[in-house]
Amino acid sequence: MASITIVIPVYNEEAGIPAIVEAFGPYFKSTSLNAKVLFVNDGSTDQSLQEIEKVCLLNDHFEFISFEKNAGLSAAIKAGFDYSQSDWVGYIDADLQTDPMDFLSYEAFLGEFDLITGKRVNRKDSFVKNLSSSFANWFRDSLLHDHVSDSGCPLKIIRKDLAVSLPFFKGMHRFIPALVLMQGGKLKELPVSHFPRVTGKSKFHLWNRLLSPFLDTLAVRWMMKRKIDYKIRSTNSLTHPN
Repeated sequence: MASITIVIPVYNEEAGIPAIVEAFGPYFKSTSLNAKVLFVNDGSTDQSLQEIEKVCLLNDHFEFISFEKNAGLSAAIKAGFDYSQSDWVGYIDADLQTDPMDFLSYEAFLGEFDLITGKRVNRKDSFVKNLSSSFANWFRDSLLHDHVSDSGCPLKIIRKDLAVSLPFFKGMHRFIPALVLMQGGKLKELPVSHFPRVTGKSKFHLWNRLLSPFLDTLAVRWMMKRKIDYKIRSTNSLTHPN
């Protein structure tokens, strides 16, 4: 049976940890994969780590790693990918604005695609957040041509070996589809449900939703243009790259 680790970055989400456990109960019962959740505590200053430790002590489906200090969402995702011991890795936000049950619709495509990512339908965010996200997606696709309408959707499944090979940098979580394509992978975008935030506070605002993604998009475009690509026609060497 193929295995998957769902990575959940956590930063000051103490009130939402019990809800995460409850939301994943039906998923664990329904999935065709050998599934676990890996919490990545990103230097929380509230009681998030203590709540996570309680969950992991009582439920074998949950594990955790904890940073010494806050390192950011992209670092938490990378650490989760690096520490996962599974064929596939998934990603979902701790705020549960997306539903882990939507991962089930991804499973039929795992043999054909390297990344399955969500497109949030009827988003329950503020007007400003939706507007800035729409502009960022349009700008990103105009330059990177990944043809994904919701690159930042926090509901993804990716092949583990491909996930750890991606170039990581602050803000890279917005560009996973483009980076997968740059590595020669295939992706599929599927509609997923979206809900209002119930606990915690958003870690993003207009400034870091527009300026940082703008600069990062230019950086990713530069990487795509400068990517080294070659194909071996023939060789008598017995040495193969790892």
